[in-house]
Amino acid sequence: MADTNYEALRTAFTASVSHELRTPLARLQALLDSAELPGADLEALLARAREEVGEMTNLVDDILFLSELEQGREVVALGETEAAPVLRAVVDELSERAELAGLTLAVRIEDETIEVPLRRRMLRLVVENLLENALRYAGEGATCTVSLSRTDGEIVLEVADDGAGVPDEDVPRLFERFFRSDRARTTRGTGLGLAIVKHVVESAGGNVEARGGRGRGLDIRCSLPS
Repeated sequence: MADTNYEALRTAFTASVSHELRTPLARLQALLDSAELPGADLEALLARAREEVGEMTNLVDDILFLSELEQGREVVALGETEAAPVLRAVVDELSERAELAGLTLAVRIEDETIEVPLRRRMLRLVVENLLENALRYAGEGATCTVSLSRTDGEIVLEVADDGAGVPDEDVPRLFERFFRSDRARTTRGTGLGLAIVKHVVESAGGNVEARGGRGRGLDIRCSLPS
């Protein structure tokens, strides 16, 4: 039974990957076809083709990384990392993009000495993916707050925004690989960011939950052992 379940999951994952790659490949083919037309703006078409190749590269990278995580090839909980400098560095790096998107970023750290049971690279990955999600979907005029605290003996990393939110029925599915809500379908992205967050946090002995709803923003809370 276990082998049957694994084979079914692998088949479904392969089908999802094929589907996700088909869209940028189709767009790339359309651009190449357009380049053969008389009077085509080759420079503009080439720039757009590079974007499509970049999207496919990001998708493949995320798929391979998630596969490594699931097979235990990536050591997630190795030592501890002082979290505050990492959180601030990621927010600083994304501040220009946030400004362009009309999103205000804020940081709230309860204790500067908090350390999390994650390698620095893994912590950066979690924070980057959570903020990337907010940048894509929160909407103009929203505020996104990254907070770090100790609660009930756990370390809590939270990224919450007061933006557009997602339909209530979509909230439990946000961590599924390739899942996109209706709003997310109109934006670029691999659809694997939150799945990677979930796997990293759970591999470190923690858990992740999402709360929110349409018009009520989105709050993603990562609880890690102290």
